[in-house]
Amino acid sequence: MVDRPEVALDELYREVVLDHHRRPRGRTPLPRVDARAHGLNPVCGDEIHLHLSLDGDRITGVEVQGRGCAICTASGSMMAEVIPGHTEVEATAFAEVFRNVMHGKVVPPDVDMGDLEALEGVKKFPVRVKCALLPWVTLVDALRAWRNGATEGTATTETEEANP
Repeated sequence: MVDRPEVALDELYREVVLDHHRRPRGRTPLPRVDARAHGLNPVCGDEIHLHLSLDGDRITGVEVQGRGCAICTASGSMMAEVIPGHTEVEATAFAEVFRNVMHGKVVPPDVDMGDLEALEGVKKFPVRVKCALLPWVTLVDALRAWRNGATEGTATTETEEANP
């Protein structure tokens, strides 16, 4: 039998995505919510409610609730692990890097994508890119609303394509 590393890597990534789908992180309700947004992908029905706790401009907690496909759920779970501890500017920049990766661009060498690397293969399936991006589009919208003094934002992946 020939050892094919690409098969092993695909299997590893599949397991990472399935783990985040089966046991999503960021489901514990936050004691205090400073920013929130509702995200919807009307094409496939993915829907999330994102809550953030902030200390100044630093994100201290992420809660992601909702329902969605394995890709959307895993992406939101991975976001809940990656974003706490980052400032609003850093989180927005990270969301932009992830969006660029989903649209075929290379990860900058100074950026550690962590488990999100497991979602890179999604870019080969354009209809599923919106599933992976929904939590991130919603994060950016929640942060934008917070920065502008609003209590809640609303995001849809339909608007994501309009902002390449």
